[in-house]
Amino acid sequence: MIPRALSLVKITEDLKEWLFKNEKADSPLLEEENFVFLGEIPNMPTHCVVVAVKSGKTLVGYHTDNFIELSDDEV
Repeated sequence: MIPRALSLVKITEDLKEWLFKNEKADSPLLEEENFVFLGEIPNMPTHCVVVAVKSGKTLVGYHTDNFIELSDDEV
């Protein structure tokens, strides 16, 4: 399920494991805990734009299914 536009999200545990397993520990996705999900890119289906909450970095082109919305307890 694609996160809602402008929702707070985090990367999935599966993606975290994949990044470490494949020696991608320097990925910008691991530099932050939370992101704002701006939405899916219309002419690039299944890819999205997110903004890191702390640094404000914009990350483009990651798969939408790599993000899940934060629970009410995580916000």
